[in-house]
Amino acid sequence: MLKWAIVFAIISVIAGVLGFTGIAAGAAGIAKILFFIFLILFVLFLVLGATVFKAVKD
Repeated sequence: MLKWAIVFAIISVIAGVLGFTGIAAGAAGIAKILFFIFLILFVLFLVLGATVFKAVKD
């Protein structure tokens, strides 16, 4: 998911440089949404992994 966020961010920058502002804004919006979903899932799995590891250790 982070890979796709980076891809859309690059597309946004290239489209912005070439003057396609509508496409750039759309790609930037998609990149932002994907990044925040990645961030939420990363923190969720980090917390779940820590709690499962602690339960197995005891």
